[in-house]
Amino acid sequence: MDDAPSPFHVREVQQANNVVRVSRVQPGSIADALGIRPGAQLHAVNGRELADFIDWEFLSAEDAFVVDATHADGTRVTLEVARPEGESFGIELEPPTIRRCANRCEFCFIEGLPKGLRKPLYVRDDDYRLSFAYGNFATLSNLKDRDFERIIEYRLSPLYVSVHATPWEARKVLLNNPRVPNVVEQLTRLKEGGIQYHCQMVIVPGLNDGDVLEQSLADLWALGDAVLSVALVPVGVTQFSHLYTGKPMDAVNSGRILDAVHRWEARALAERDDRWVFGSDELYLLAGIPLPEPEHYGEFAQIENGVGAVTALRQRVAEGLDALPRLDGRRIGVVTGVSMAPLMPELLDRLTERTGARFELIPVENSLFGPTTTTAGLLVGADIRRALDGRADLDLALIPAECVNEAGVFLDDEPFVVVRESLPMPVYPSYDFIDVLAHEGEPALPTAA
Repeated sequence: MDDAPSPFHVREVQQANNVVRVSRVQPGSIADALGIRPGAQLHAVNGRELADFIDWEFLSAEDAFVVDATHADGTRVTLEVARPEGESFGIELEPPTIRRCANRCEFCFIEGLPKGLRKPLYVRDDDYRLSFAYGNFATLSNLKDRDFERIIEYRLSPLYVSVHATPWEARKVLLNNPRVPNVVEQLTRLKEGGIQYHCQMVIVPGLNDGDVLEQSLADLWALGDAVLSVALVPVGVTQFSHLYTGKPMDAVNSGRILDAVHRWEARALAERDDRWVFGSDELYLLAGIPLPEPEHYGEFAQIENGVGAVTALRQRVAEGLDALPRLDGRRIGVVTGVSMAPLMPELLDRLTERTGARFELIPVENSLFGPTTTTAGLLVGADIRRALDGRADLDLALIPAECVNEAGVFLDDEPFVVVRESLPMPVYPSYDFIDVLAHEGEPALPTAA
């Protein structure tokens, strides 16, 4: 139910040490039968030392292999593994030490955070392993020769790369790092090794728009099919972004960037039958230009980067309407961020027509990051309380599921269950309305008085 994820969107990461240690063993699995228990350390597979989960995943992919390990009680063992084809070994590993970012980008999400939030949010990761495993964007600025070798050997493709600018001097300024390597040379090396990548550019007015943007797109185009897609995302700042000295993105700049997108898109369609370059939803919203239809985005390769998120939401609602029950007379509040609010009435009208419920749109300004942060997924627990406190007239409230993490906690460290219990109506996180309103496993919707 969120709009486009903002330029601050980041996956939380946990830290551990470099030891490859087992955190969980599936009961009845091969690992369980071999006596492996949580806390066991894995040292090598077929004599090759394990540095992290990447080594384990690739070296243990065969049906037969030898593991050097230390049990949780300190016993060193060599285990011969033979497993039926396709059967899991049955372990989960502790997360690796996260490779930190050495850049100081003015627009960095971390630099725009206030104090007192969850500790994992302050980890400035720049880790190619997380790029491959989870789609996190990495600048590649901390890669060593050994990293390139591992990426190519293990075929860690596709990667997600924060390019921002290909002209070297411009990139040094953007990343605030005079030692940043030449990204075109890095991408070329990966291409020659058979690696593909999705790229993003966070556009800062006056720094990497205009001629720098044109040169960057030309350089990426020259890399051929190694570049799977390019997303252009507007810079976003919070009231805590103390490093940022540039101009904010506005309608005029957004329109100019979309002009460049459309020019390069036309070329890509003509020459490669692929749109290739995309503007984020936020650019369209800022420029006041209608968002493209679903077919524009193909497989929505960069939806997590805010490219096509609103269109995908519209599509999911349209496809799920027939699954909704009649909810005549129910009063349902819909909490959202400021940027999504103008687009919501169209969706709520369709939901009303299908269900008979009365939907009330409740736009909320972000109290933590300030009014310049308008993305629904960055609303915090205090915002939800403020929006819904005292609303006994509502039978149900839906909030953006993206503003609660996997542990059920808002960015301001408020547990969702605590916020929900303090409010006078049932509250459900929702991605697209359909997931809650049509879900048979949810409690029955309360009847209006």
